Amino acid sequence: MSIDDKHRCFGSANALYAAYHDAEWGVPVHDDRMLFEMLILEGAHAGLSWETILKKRENYRAVFHGFDVDRVAAMPDTELAAALENPGIVRHRQKVASARRNAQVFQAIQRETGSFDAWLWHWVGGAPVVGDWATKGDIPATTPVSDALSKDLKKRGMSFVGSTIIYAYMQAVGLVNDHYRGCWRHRA
Repeated sequence: MSIDDKHRCFGSANALYAAYHDAEWGVPVHDDRMLFEMLILEGAHAGLSWETILKKRENYRAVFHGFDVDRVAAMPDTELAAALENPGIVRHRQKVASARRNAQVFQAIQRETGSFDAWLWHWVGGAPVVGDWATKGDIPATTPVSDALSKDLKKRGMSFVGSTIIYAYMQAVGLVNDHYRGCWRHRA
């Protein structure tokens, strides 16, 4: 069953998921706040469905100060402990704690390069990598670039940034456009 007649990479039967697919997935992002938001959400997504995270997205925005990286980096332990009591987010101790640590590393990259955006986009030469996949099943879960990017982020001290998570992140923020040929967004 589909919410409309559009062929999608995912989400055709769910309005929230379809809206995310149609408006965000694969669209280039150059805003550090949004890049940080998606990094934290993709980490929270580990082991869970993306639909679960989308349903909790507004709660994440509230708990993590609209994904203001400076405010998240400065969150005290008491605030992180309170977040673990909030049923509106995924209450996983390591994932919640990683938001603060990942924010601190994110800030360090901003200081080093001027913006996280500049640093991130250099991994793909400044332009989206466009996949040319015949079917949904052809879309990879990792690539050599996601492997290298993951390794770099881990070396800097981030967590929940394995290669599969990072490839999903690259797709989410448009470093990669992996809409398969049958998807209505493929040509967009």
